[in-house]
Amino acid sequence: MLDPARIDDLIARLAAADPEQNRPPAAKMGRAPFESLMGVMLSAQSRDAMTAKAKRQLLRRARTPEAILDLDETEIAALIKDCGLYNTKARNLKRMSAALLERHGGVVPRTREALMALPGVGRKCADIMLRFVFGEPEVPVDTHVFRVARRTGLAAGRTEAAVAIELADRIPERWRWGAHMWLLNHGKRVCRARAPACDRCGIADLCERNGVSGPG
Repeated sequence: MLDPARIDDLIARLAAADPEQNRPPAAKMGRAPFESLMGVMLSAQSRDAMTAKAKRQLLRRARTPEAILDLDETEIAALIKDCGLYNTKARNLKRMSAALLERHGGVVPRTREALMALPGVGRKCADIMLRFVFGEPEVPVDTHVFRVARRTGLAAGRTEAAVAIELADRIPERWRWGAHMWLLNHGKRVCRARAPACDRCGIADLCERNGVSGPG
C-alpha cells in the first residue's frame, strides 16, 4: 500500500494532465434525480450506447416512480432489453420505485446510506449519484478505477465496494473532486486491463504493482 506522501504525488501527476476535473461537476446524468437513478441502475454490466438506448426507450413510457409501478415487469424488461441483465433490472426498478415512494415520498434521497437501502442500488450506483447528480466529492469505483487502485497500491480491497471505502479514506481532500475521472481515464488510456502501457505511464515509478493485475 502506498504511503500518504506517495499517494499525493501520484494523484498530483494525474491531475496535472487534466486539472479542470478537480472542481464540482455539473449534473450530467439527466433532467431529474429519478431519471438519473434509473440510468445508473441500467448501466450495470452494459455498454454506454446500449444503456443510453434502453434509458431513452424507458423514459418514453415512465419518468416517475408512479409511472414505473404502472408498468408490468415484462413491459419494463421489453423496453430495456438492449442492456444487460434486463430482467433483473426490470424487477429492481419496480422494487426501487415502490421503496422510494414508501420511504421518501418519491424523492431520491441524498445520502449514501439511504440510497444503498433502495433495492438494486449498490455502493457504486450511490456514489455516482452523489458525485454527478448531487455534487458531492465522492470517488465512484468502476472496473477501471478498481484496476488502477489495486495495481498502484492505492487500495487493496478485493471488491469494488471495498476499494471505494479505502479510497474514501486515502485520497487527499484536495484531490477528491477529480480523483474519479483521473483514475478512470488512466485506466482506459494507459493502465489497461490486458495491455497496460507501463512504458509511457507517468506514475510507473510510484506503482507498487506495476503490470500486475488484480481481479476484475
